[in-house]
Amino acid sequence: MNLIIRLLITAIVAYLLTKVLPGVHFEGFSSAIIFAIVLGVLNIFVKPILGLFGLPLTIITLGLFALVINAVIILIADYFIDSMVVDGFWWALIFSVLLSFVTSLANSMFSDGE
Repeated sequence: MNLIIRLLITAIVAYLLTKVLPGVHFEGFSSAIIFAIVLGVLNIFVKPILGLFGLPLTIITLGLFALVINAVIILIADYFIDSMVVDGFWWALIFSVLLSFVTSLANSMFSDGE
């Protein structure tokens, strides 16, 4: 049940962020739900590989390269989802930072202490 709540929170936040950011677009809320699922799968399988290859750069930049890895994950999700459009790397970076921050806040508000 916790997984479904987290996916819904991510979808809602992503959909609302597209209303604020002019460089990221969804066709509808169903696209945001698909995005949340694809993002979860990419975070499980692709992000650890990118993190491993980017570890030296992450150490050199004191962790800032992790933001670039998050933006690349967003761009990969954009590639797989036809009903989502990201206008470039910088929009993906801004979207990923805001998505991470707001979903973190929302998940902490709606978590039941587990």
